[in-house]
Amino acid sequence: MSDRQPQFTSTELKEWQQSLEEADRHNILCHCRACDHEWVASKPEAYVCGSKSVEHIACWQFPDG
Repeated sequence: MSDRQPQFTSTELKEWQQSLEEADRHNILCHCRACDHEWVASKPEAYVCGSKSVEHIACWQFPDG
């Protein structure tokens, strides 16, 4: 059985984790439960309809494509 090399070096892994944290901070899918509107924002926020019942999901959780 051969030894498998890690996919990332420790430096690359840290950089990848930081890029996910950055995306998480600046790309949030918002879904208003009151009026069903969806939008992307850089921070959690209430919708213009005035509802504060808004679901916030980090966009990095969605696959590209």
